[in-house]
Amino acid sequence: MVKEKTDQSGPARRASDRGRYGRLSRERVLASALELVDREGLSALSMRRLGAELGVEAMALYRYAASKDALLDGLVEALYLELEERLAAEPPSAAPAGTTGWRAELHRIARTTYDVCRAHPQAVPLLATRMLAVPLAQQPAAVLRQHERVLVSLRQAGFDGARAAAAFRALTAWLLGFVAVDLQPLVDNPDETDPAFRLGLHRLSAQELPTLRETAPALAEPGGPEGLAAGLDALLDRLDDGSEGA
Repeated sequence: MVKEKTDQSGPARRASDRGRYGRLSRERVLASALELVDREGLSALSMRRLGAELGVEAMALYRYAASKDALLDGLVEALYLELEERLAAEPPSAAPAGTTGWRAELHRIARTTYDVCRAHPQAVPLLATRMLAVPLAQQPAAVLRQHERVLVSLRQAGFDGARAAAAFRALTAWLLGFVAVDLQPLVDNPDETDPAFRLGLHRLSAQELPTLRETAPALAEPGGPEGLAAGLDALLDRLDDGSEGA
């Protein structure tokens, strides 16, 4: 878990960090922020709102996240820490049957990442937006450890530096893209029983978007773990073509 040294003096102590859950910690702050986002979405997250959730003044939170951007980076950190915890608790046999070695490990990582994202769909956009905003060396340690885990698997498979980098980019882009598409809301009216009105197909022009209208019902069905595994296998087959020692 994330630990932080506390300083008992200075301006930061002007706002008490003892809330309804006792003395705050970085772990408690990030957990509450993630709970708030899970419940109400990213737009609901602010220092003032989070302080109210924890029963402290907003200023007390700046000891644990120096800005709103730092708080968002903390949410990414929380997601990756949960990923680490799940991977540590999940046996290697969690990969699809018949999959072994480095491919089994990449399947395990992808499936566990998918499960974490399904558990926290409102926070998933941060995995892309904060990646664009934060340089590699400044990303949370849990993120960097996960990058290391994937790259080690690729190097063990025989990918050299350049090919490992290319494979890493492809894997990262595909996994985040699959999750984003799988979590994309497509239902227009959840209370509607008629499939066409449930999806809001009447809002799509039959003249301009005939193929999209026809395909929308299939798109509304998530790919799920099976689609994840099938797509990953197809990608790994392509990446594995010509690698040494795979």
